[in-house]
Amino acid sequence: MIEIEESYKQRPIRFLELWDHSGWTLKIYGITYQGEFPRSNIIERAKLLACECLPRPAITENRYGVGFIGVHDGRGASFIFIDWWSDENELHHQVYVAPHDNPEEFTYVTPTGLIACVWDLRVLCFEREAWIQTVLANPNGPNVQEYLNLQLNEDT
Repeated sequence: MIEIEESYKQRPIRFLELWDHSGWTLKIYGITYQGEFPRSNIIERAKLLACECLPRPAITENRYGVGFIGVHDGRGASFIFIDWWSDENELHHQVYVAPHDNPEEFTYVTPTGLIACVWDLRVLCFEREAWIQTVLANPNGPNVQEYLNLQLNEDT
């Protein structure tokens, strides 16, 4: 039996910025349990984790130097996911989790199998569609800048 601790409530998903670092350009999204934007220290921690986990060089024959970061300031925990595109249609996904009351203590949890919560999945779904539209099925050919220009802002 599934016991729901709290009724489903929409959360804001906001595009925060395009972040450039070491040849990478990443869309940064914020998702929050309360308020409009995640705490700034979690956003900064996400950037530090990205610096550690993103492969170098950013651009190779099969890696394009683009992707996205999700910063989810959640109810019981905070989540960071770092994603980048490669090999035409493949998404690399890294997940980190910290207790809500200790956002400096992020742990790498990708090997546990955790992928995303329902709000994080909305970002992943949007980014999938953006990649298909602007890169894979674009009648004018792949356009990474057009991909970066498509950004999600909604309450879901």
